Amino acid sequence: MTTIPPLAGPMAPHATGVEVVRSPDLLAADVRAFLDDAETRCVEFGLAWFSNLAATVYPGSDELRFYVLRRHGAVLAVLPLRAERARLGWTLHAFGNFYTTQFEPLFAPRCCAADLVPLMAAMQSDFPGLSALRLAPMDPTGQPFQLVIEAMRLAGWRPFDFFCFGNWYQPVDGSWIAYLAQRSGTLRSTIKRMTKKFGGDGGTLEIVTGSADVARAIDAYNLVYASSWKQAEPYPEFMPGLARTCAGNGSLRLGLAWLNGKPIAAQLWIVAHGRAEIYKVAYDEGFKAYAPGTLLTALLMEHAIEVDKVIEVDYLIGDDPYKKTWMSHRRERWGIIAYNPRSVGGLAGWAREVLGRRVKALRARLKAVSAPA
Repeated sequence: MTTIPPLAGPMAPHATGVEVVRSPDLLAADVRAFLDDAETRCVEFGLAWFSNLAATVYPGSDELRFYVLRRHGAVLAVLPLRAERARLGWTLHAFGNFYTTQFEPLFAPRCCAADLVPLMAAMQSDFPGLSALRLAPMDPTGQPFQLVIEAMRLAGWRPFDFFCFGNWYQPVDGSWIAYLAQRSGTLRSTIKRMTKKFGGDGGTLEIVTGSADVARAIDAYNLVYASSWKQAEPYPEFMPGLARTCAGNGSLRLGLAWLNGKPIAAQLWIVAHGRAEIYKVAYDEGFKAYAPGTLLTALLMEHAIEVDKVIEVDYLIGDDPYKKTWMSHRRERWGIIAYNPRSVGGLAGWAREVLGRRVKALRARLKAVSAPA
């Protein structure tokens, strides 16, 4: 861990400095507590998530960073990032990858944009020639999103926002029966018919939640995933690591559908702090006629509503049509890309960004003009 002193001058007179930590394992106890508190808003803001990501996706990487801003010794902000070197300089990204469904720089309630300027100085000191910062996916309605954009501007950077994906979710205020009554008649009929057919042919469903059964459940999940339509995982240890982590803290809900002893569908949900998040779904296409994915979703949804008493179920990434069958609400995740115009790479990136956006806007106008009335 290294400590970088704050900027001189009036921009952030109360900041005491920035700690640069290269591994989640090296974070101080108060920083870990800061992340634990953030985890109550989203599991991907917590230490357990970052630890599994570092161990299974970026093992031994020297380019992971936790920038910890302190004021009078107290943690004011934590920014988890990873670096990538490009031809014209470094780019810092949100510490995540395609597994990440939401990212957020973590700020204390009293933190303001001017306080964050020393973080920019620390990044530039850590990575000379730093050209860009890319943070995604984020909640565009949240305070951190606006705070980052304002801080970038104060630091002399050029920020832009961009769309990432749609996110379907379901607020829960009532029973499973009430929820199901609001779904389509087709879905209700499918659940009823397939439950009878599946059970009659020797099918069973289960939900694994604890460490005692997690190894068996991971093996079954891997078998299903290998037989599904999905491409092989580029980081095969991430999902097993996540399952073990969640089993250890009680948040795992790993649903399995079995037919005569063979796993034919699997879903990994995480339930914590009043929210159920659907991370992975897969089924063996050879048994599609049983609609095992639908049966598992129904089982897990009922459990989340009736047993876990969640207030929200989240389908996370994407506007897949099937998600509308189960969810009633949609929001969006956006990202921020900011360029450092005082670096060659940042100046070039800024120019490309401005030109690209102007071309896109021009094409949209031309398309609108040429569209039939």
